[in-house]
Amino acid sequence: MSEASGFALSSSLGLTLVVLFGIAWIAFGWYLGRANKTHEDFALAGRNVGFALAAATAMATWVTSNTTLVAPQLTYQFGIWGMVGYSFAALGLILFAPLAARIKRLMPNGYTSGDFIRLRYGRTAWWVFIIISVVYAFGWLISLGMAGGILLEALSGLDYHIGMSAILLICVGYTLFGGLRAVIATDFIQALIIIVGVVLIAWFLIDTVSLESIHHEVQSNHPQLLDLLFPAAIMFLFNNIFFGLGEIFHSNVWWSRALAFKGKVAFKAYLLGGFLWLPIPIVTGFIALAAPQLGIFPPSADMVGPMVAAEVLGKIGAVVVFIVVFSALASSLDSLLAATSDLVTRDIYHKLLNPQASDKHLLRFNRYSILGLGIVTWLFCLPQIATLGALLNFAGAFVASTIFPVVLGLYQRRLTGTYAAAAMALGTLSGLIGYFAIGFYVAALLSCIVSAAICGLGLLTSRARFDWQQLNEKEEPTS
Repeated sequence: MSEASGFALSSSLGLTLVVLFGIAWIAFGWYLGRANKTHEDFALAGRNVGFALAAATAMATWVTSNTTLVAPQLTYQFGIWGMVGYSFAALGLILFAPLAARIKRLMPNGYTSGDFIRLRYGRTAWWVFIIISVVYAFGWLISLGMAGGILLEALSGLDYHIGMSAILLICVGYTLFGGLRAVIATDFIQALIIIVGVVLIAWFLIDTVSLESIHHEVQSNHPQLLDLLFPAAIMFLFNNIFFGLGEIFHSNVWWSRALAFKGKVAFKAYLLGGFLWLPIPIVTGFIALAAPQLGIFPPSADMVGPMVAAEVLGKIGAVVVFIVVFSALASSLDSLLAATSDLVTRDIYHKLLNPQASDKHLLRFNRYSILGLGIVTWLFCLPQIATLGALLNFAGAFVASTIFPVVLGLYQRRLTGTYAAAAMALGTLSGLIGYFAIGFYVAALLSCIVSAAICGLGLLTSRARFDWQQLNEKEEPTS
């Protein structure tokens, strides 16, 4: 298709951009991967990541399909609170900063968030946590793969399956070669691209359409989008806060970085990353408010962001949009592939199935895990099962149940594994009931409330005193 067919980019240009990005990132990943000599190098970048790379990877990884595609979608649906509500997800990064510093101090030899749950709470809680982590990881992986297809389809008319397959192939490729070292290095470049690109898009939009005309159009024809008392939107605001906290507090994406960062870098990196991320969903969400004035009514709400930007900026702007959104997707997809493969390798294969595995064997299995995750994600993405917003918020019922078990597990000695397991399991069940019976905008909220109540009961009734030294698990190296 071409611009004459209603798309900002021709299919051939869209495909060319994908191929160029693919070659560049995979070659870069291969180059960086040459420094990986051990499994620890591959999984945790040698535990020696400095401040600049640390802050950039924290910010860039959190700029996902949520920020670039779902924030405009929810602004389009919920208005002001959809835009502002998503920005509150920055609290996850900001509040994780002190947790990351404590994780680094308590678990200097740790590899994954699963290590913490196993050592702190025991096997039953670990199983519940692993199930939650896997469900969330696949929900996020699938949403990112889908977002790649949606992006190319919205901008160039290129078939959804081509864009989806391309982004998965590229991210699997350079993560497979370079591990976390490649993920963090590419995140640094992608963070710079995202910040500059988002600022340019917003500036051109305001200069072309103007804030006054956007406000007049929305106020005249879609006043509910400006209503600060819009009930569903207010519920979404609070739900999204707990969803964001749960996503970060439990996920090995963030734990692996805390363990990989050098010395006392973790606290400062997550704090700065959160403040850098805060304005991005407001800017990307604001773009959607211009859709009615421009006469854009997308076939799917999660296409509204790139369609508006491409309409305003034309062909050059569409290229900028493509580069920004593709970078945002890649910076999250590679991180999730690396972190989830670490969980599979470390928690399931090494700790459960093959405790005697050598370092070289674990390194090889970790790479197989990345490849397998990519293939399974591709299969799930083929039918395009839901919108991005619906898919992501389904996972909120799972992850919000982990907030209090994780936080209390790091700071309180009394919470036991029985109560932690019950909090995560019953919290998740309550969130799922709320998701289907009421709506996606209460799933994480209900999950967190039930989990908190059970953890509170556990603290009141328990007399246990956990020994923090048990988290400092040391392993004998195997050849």
